Amino acid sequence: MGLFDKLKGALQKTKDVLRTDVRDLFKAGVILDEGRLEEFQKGLISTDMGVTAATEIVDELRTQFLGRTVQPDDVWNLVRERLKAILRGAGDINWDVRNPLSPLKLAESGPTVILVCGVNGVGKTTSIAKLAHFLQKSGKKVVLAAGDTFRAAAVEQLTMWSRRLGCEIVTKPSGSDPASVAFEGCDRAVTTGADVAIIDTAGRLQTHQNLMQELGKIHRVIGKRIPGAPHESLLVLDATTGQNGLSQASKFSEAAGCTGLVLAKLDGTAKGGIVVAIRQQMGIPVKYVGVGEQIDDLELFSPDAFVDALFSES
Repeated sequence: MGLFDKLKGALQKTKDVLRTDVRDLFKAGVILDEGRLEEFQKGLISTDMGVTAATEIVDELRTQFLGRTVQPDDVWNLVRERLKAILRGAGDINWDVRNPLSPLKLAESGPTVILVCGVNGVGKTTSIAKLAHFLQKSGKKVVLAAGDTFRAAAVEQLTMWSRRLGCEIVTKPSGSDPASVAFEGCDRAVTTGADVAIIDTAGRLQTHQNLMQELGKIHRVIGKRIPGAPHESLLVLDATTGQNGLSQASKFSEAAGCTGLVLAKLDGTAKGGIVVAIRQQMGIPVKYVGVGEQIDDLELFSPDAFVDALFSES
């Protein structure tokens, strides 16, 4: 199954909302009026796409088609292209679907360090395992560092995944300094010649200032072992959180300089439009997306495939 088909399945609930809210608005031969534009804007906002994006799209439709007899394809083509432009951003990401590592900033020499953070219960540890497997399939040697030292279960879970994946893991007893685990994980990657070190961190609410400061400390300690690291700070975001994702992205970015998102549980929400809001308002791109529960269910995010899947007929 290709990326488009996986995204189409994962976005089914979001698509259902759009169908329910806007399916009859742009039938062939209708005259586009303000009432239809207003209803369409409500439909876009209901997916948590954000008022800004929805308003921009409706303003363009108004300029192009208000008072005219419209053809559905003309309307949907404009909407698709506008959303793709928002998700692509300012050309800061090389979206190459042929290269699954294309959105990542890789170290020029030595190991690439990926710091992974997120709130409690977003599926962070599973997303790390999926990412490690994804990297392994691209020929990369991966070291994991179990930096969630507050929960023994988190260390056990990541250790289980490391065994299944056949990759090395750095652990320390419960209550250890998470920054020391991150440092040792980087050190292990250097000494063993690994290509990538993935650093897990404890789940934390973005409103807990002390824990957010600790995340900043981990970020700094990593840079002491490997100058310029972490090369990526990925926020795992539960797609079902909707607009709360904007707050998470803002606070985690302040603490750890988030460079991208791993979007989890996209298949469980009608709020898939949140990726548009975060990209437009925060400038943070989605880099990978979870489209199911299996270890292989992590895909390179593609703005074009995402939008095409969102507005596909079936």
